[in-house]
Amino acid sequence: MKIQKFILDRKKYIAILGAVLIAAAFIAKYAFRQEKVAEWALIIASVFGVLPIAIQAFQALRVKVVSIDLLVTIAVIGAFIIKNYEESAIVTFLFLFGAYLELRTLNKTRSAIKELTQMAPESALKQMEDGEFEEVEIDEVDVGDILLVKTGAKIPVDGVVLSGEGHINEASITGESLPVSKKKGSQVFAGTILENGTLQISADRVGEDTTFGKIIELVEEAQDSKSQTERFIDRFSKYYTPAVLLIALIVGLISRNVELAITILVLGCPGALVIGVPVSNVAGIGNGARHGVLLKGSEVISDFSKLDTMVFDKTGTLTIGNPKVGDKVYYTQDIDEALEYLASVEKESDHPLAKAIIEYLGDIKTHPVEKTDVMKGSGIVAQVNGHRVAVGNVSLMEKEKIALSEEALADIAELERKGNSLVLTAVDGELKLLMGVRDQIRHGVKEVLQSIKKLGVKNLVLLSGDNQGTVDIVAKELGLTEAHGNMLPEDKSNYIKELKSKGKIVAFVGDGVNDSPSLALAQIGIAMGSGTDVAIETSDVVLMNSDFTRLPHALGLTKVTANNMRQNIIIAVGVVLILFGSLFFPWMNMSIGMLAHEASILVVILNGMRLLRYKLRKNKIPKIIKEEK
Repeated sequence: MKIQKFILDRKKYIAILGAVLIAAAFIAKYAFRQEKVAEWALIIASVFGVLPIAIQAFQALRVKVVSIDLLVTIAVIGAFIIKNYEESAIVTFLFLFGAYLELRTLNKTRSAIKELTQMAPESALKQMEDGEFEEVEIDEVDVGDILLVKTGAKIPVDGVVLSGEGHINEASITGESLPVSKKKGSQVFAGTILENGTLQISADRVGEDTTFGKIIELVEEAQDSKSQTERFIDRFSKYYTPAVLLIALIVGLISRNVELAITILVLGCPGALVIGVPVSNVAGIGNGARHGVLLKGSEVISDFSKLDTMVFDKTGTLTIGNPKVGDKVYYTQDIDEALEYLASVEKESDHPLAKAIIEYLGDIKTHPVEKTDVMKGSGIVAQVNGHRVAVGNVSLMEKEKIALSEEALADIAELERKGNSLVLTAVDGELKLLMGVRDQIRHGVKEVLQSIKKLGVKNLVLLSGDNQGTVDIVAKELGLTEAHGNMLPEDKSNYIKELKSKGKIVAFVGDGVNDSPSLALAQIGIAMGSGTDVAIETSDVVLMNSDFTRLPHALGLTKVTANNMRQNIIIAVGVVLILFGSLFFPWMNMSIGMLAHEASILVVILNGMRLLRYKLRKNKIPKIIKEEK
């Protein structure tokens, strides 16, 4: 085993030795007429050259795999037996040299992962018990630690700025090179770089739990995964390679032409076919990682590229997810008590509307809450200070059989017309409060949706638990195809199932726990990077830092990647067919066949590498002003 490893580790030097010996053989033969010297040089080149190839073939046979290396080994041994030393030497050199070039170019396609890994922070300035900051290994940082980051340093964790101001390059997370301003309360991410200023931050997530750690983990998993096309090619090559061996044997037995048989072995090598699709996938996933888009595997690329319907959640996806209370209507004289009950109940919820109301009410007296009952898609019913309090939408009021007066119905219609999400509060069966909460549409969403349409997505659908009036206003403003409000999580899932049953290729874009069933059910689940862990884990695509503008790049990238795969398959199959067809010409031999074989492998690799430079055309990229939320 040590000898085998020694030889395999030195394939590059064996290839160089082969090149020197082949050159020396030709010089001896044609310049000095030294036939014997030339012959021995070629014999030595053949013997040394076939050693690593034969070892690889043997290792593959041990796991019951008939590899390309076996075809080449048999061909070289056959050429050696019939004393065609020139062919055997040149074939071994070309095979080894081609393998070296393939390795180098393939490593470049994985450059995105290498760059990400190198960007991972290794140490941090941690505040110790005496208040001083000391440099420690990143593994010694825990959640809640206070860290100091100076100009030029990497942010070591995901956290929140406690003090200081500065500008951070977040290209490792979002793909956006423009620095983002950070101040007290701003969120920061591990792996990003503080270009100027000094910050003290509190650690929220450390190590593999950080956004940056998840990027590396998810991209590595994605690059190791295989698409349906790759699995088919693996199965195909498993039977194809032995078939070439059998054909060569039959041709040799029938024609009694050993040289023809071993030439078939070389011409039939499926190297370009085996490597063409994986290199496209790896390069596509690498490009996505550089531009703030995580594509979780090769299968995602195939499905995403065929997309015809994209379904969106509203809050936190098309809108910022930071709603504010606008309109208010009171139906009681004791307003303070009703507001106290409202605040008490809403503190039990983490819904964006609840947060908006708590923020609006501020420092207000609250009461103990008992027997909380969360009604999915409707609101909350709870016992507060001996009273039954219902806080939610119109649907909840109907379930609770709360009488809505003509005045209240008119107010509800007016607030909906203005685009408000409604929060009604009833105490002991009587309506007390009506609040309208409005969320802002994300900057540039309309332009992004127009870009998606240009890329071939015909149907843009909005599904939301919000009231139909608000949903219609958002849909009209953004130019969506359909919009459906008052949707519970199970309603959204059923709608996705219905679309799929009609033969649609569906993507769902969301960010919350309630979106997880739909994210999992759609062919492509797309999560916003600042969404919940459940949504991110369930999804197939993640837009880091919730950068909605990356969506057209993600879609365009999958389309060109899928097209690149098809190109590589055509190139690989075409070259093999041409080589087999050339057997009818007298000039075809092992050396030319091996040269064409290695050239085809390099062509498909280089074609795949073009994806690393892919950028969506400028006329399809919405011009959006970035701003810190």
